[in-house]
Amino acid sequence: MNMFHRSNLFNTLKNLHKWTDVHRKYSPIAAVLDKPNVGNVTEIKGWIKNLRKQKDLIFADVSDGSCAQKLQIVIPKNLTSDSLTYGSSVHITGKLSKSPRGQLELVADDVKVLGTCVVLDGYPFNPRTTHPPEYSRQYLHLRPRTNYTSAVLRVRSAVTKHIHDYFAAKNYTNIHTPILTSNDCEGAGEVFKIQPDSEETVKAMMQEGKDKDSVYFGSKTFLTVSGQLQLEAVCRGMGNVYTFGPTFRAENSRSRLHLSEFYMLEAELAFCDTLQHLQAAIEDLMKYVFIQTWNSHEADLFLIDKENKPPLWLDKDFVTLTYDEAKEILEKKGSVFTEEGINKEQELTLVEHCNGLPVFIVKWPKAMKSFYMKECSDDCTKVDALDLLTPITGEVVGGSLREDNYEKLKSKLPSDRLNWYLELRKFGNISTGGYGMGLERLLQVLCNVNNIKDTLPFPRWPHNCSM
Repeated sequence: MNMFHRSNLFNTLKNLHKWTDVHRKYSPIAAVLDKPNVGNVTEIKGWIKNLRKQKDLIFADVSDGSCAQKLQIVIPKNLTSDSLTYGSSVHITGKLSKSPRGQLELVADDVKVLGTCVVLDGYPFNPRTTHPPEYSRQYLHLRPRTNYTSAVLRVRSAVTKHIHDYFAAKNYTNIHTPILTSNDCEGAGEVFKIQPDSEETVKAMMQEGKDKDSVYFGSKTFLTVSGQLQLEAVCRGMGNVYTFGPTFRAENSRSRLHLSEFYMLEAELAFCDTLQHLQAAIEDLMKYVFIQTWNSHEADLFLIDKENKPPLWLDKDFVTLTYDEAKEILEKKGSVFTEEGINKEQELTLVEHCNGLPVFIVKWPKAMKSFYMKECSDDCTKVDALDLLTPITGEVVGGSLREDNYEKLKSKLPSDRLNWYLELRKFGNISTGGYGMGLERLLQVLCNVNNIKDTLPFPRWPHNCSM
């Protein structure tokens, strides 16, 4: 790039910053607390979280959602009004100072109530009250006002950023895989089918000779359960790739660990031919995200759960057990196995058995896993697959090496619609491995949140899709 172009781009960037400064004339509370300029006139906007009245002054705690901490506002009584209440939104100007105890506070000289909040008029949250998540879940549109939910959402945002930072540093390419797909990747049938809602559109297309199930796209189409197969296609031309977006499962489950819509991180590693390679990548990512989030959002993590602390396994190696070893451990503890393999209770038992450390379960029976997983070289009844088990959730990551033998994959292919997937093995094929990590389950572990419905703003599960 020549000097002229560089200069133009630099000037454009400076102008963008000018527009940003003009757009926001007030300071986020996070910025005020991070670099407190005592004595400076400061403007803040936010919501009243608490009010304490004294003889000539009112003390208000104000939050704007930018951080876990609140800023104390000292308001002379002559600046108050009946509309200044808990829950109201305010615009306050004043000077930053230190209280006699050394606490940063804003001494107000102008107070504007932007939006009133009459608690007795049906507002569901009360000051100085800890509302249980089950209660707050009834008010999805208002629960971001609570300390608990706002802290979880800030942590969620931070985790998302750290994930993208990690993959950028490792030179992965971020791929936007489709939400609408003709693939039922896992083959379990737990998919949502897509059709036009307009009866007129359906009738018109059926007159063209199309059947109802494939009327719009020409084939059955679903909301994606995974972007893995598309990632494999891109990986075989671009190297290491990842995708991070919404996925959907039509499971009839209302458990504390299941959602109908959730976010999933999926990565595909080029030239990956051992499970150890894949395990090392997963462990490295997990530790990076946890360490970075504890460094950046410790206050939020304590706000979510006062008992929260960085897990002991951050400086320890994860445990690895084969499926057969795990089964033997569980049988000695009296567990009964079914054809479905290791259940949730057994997953948590294995984690407890390993002193709370995350546990990789590897080399699974082929009959229990998906068609695309690579057969073990030393045992054709097993596949090179893994599940990563953690406290609270059990499984949080699933992955495998991908079958790269054309004939073996052809014999297992569940549908002719996946012939394109088979064809990837014909032209310049490479070995790959990959994994999927549920963001909400990761957040449960990181934040010590028992119910997955409290890790995202608007959870969807059977019989519940409000807003």
